[in-house]
Amino acid sequence: MSDQLRYLPGYPSLAAFIASDRDQTAAIYRRYNRLAARNLLHLQSELAELEAEQDRLDEEERLGDNASKQFSRNWPDFCCAALSDPRQKERKQLAENIRTTLHEYRKAIIFESQLAALPPPTKRTLKAFRWHFFNGGSDTGYPTLGAHSATLFDDSNDLVVLGVQEQDRLTSFVQNHLAWVFDIDARNGNIAYTSDRRMAGFVALLSTIIAAVLLIGAIVSLYTVKSPRKKLGIIAAFTTLFAANVGLLTNAGRAELFAASAA
Repeated sequence: MSDQLRYLPGYPSLAAFIASDRDQTAAIYRRYNRLAARNLLHLQSELAELEAEQDRLDEEERLGDNASKQFSRNWPDFCCAALSDPRQKERKQLAENIRTTLHEYRKAIIFESQLAALPPPTKRTLKAFRWHFFNGGSDTGYPTLGAHSATLFDDSNDLVVLGVQEQDRLTSFVQNHLAWVFDIDARNGNIAYTSDRRMAGFVALLSTIIAAVLLIGAIVSLYTVKSPRKKLGIIAAFTTLFAANVGLLTNAGRAELFAASAA
């Protein structure tokens, strides 16, 4: 039975659809990059104003008497004076505002850096998600959520998926051409769920087989061939095949590729 029939249409049915994917590849949400950037800009400007205000008060304190200068180097005296002296009370309140805003700003900076590391959903997953969200209409049907939430998933560049999966070239090939082999029993309307765990196991097994074939093939070929020139040709051929296998089927960088080929 589909989520539309089992759950109340709207947030209940959409939440059930997202939760039904055990690999969390359907956990797709808005990044709100524009709002996040604006929030950081606001916090940044707020801190700039607070910093300027603190510098102004420090300059006035520098030109003041020696008694007031003591408050800039002795925290207990400063806190005590802030209880009765309006000027020191203002300085203490400013320091607390800076502390709060600076904490919020740095927390937002760190959070955005972590969020930036999360990948966007794949085209295949996003297509299935939108098919469900628009109730089978694929961007033209009736959206599950109303009001401005109807356009939540329109911009694919502003989406993030929580289910992070390693996407090497071999895995991408299997996902695009052999995904039907890994369909699991759970289905939702016309959407078939593919087990990423099974697919990852298959890719690992296939990679092992390819590596073993190249290694055993090289050993057998060198054992059967007697000509030194042919042996050199075999070594060059299998080294090239191995490097091509690593370069085309994995996400190995140049350093890893050179290291693997040299080994």
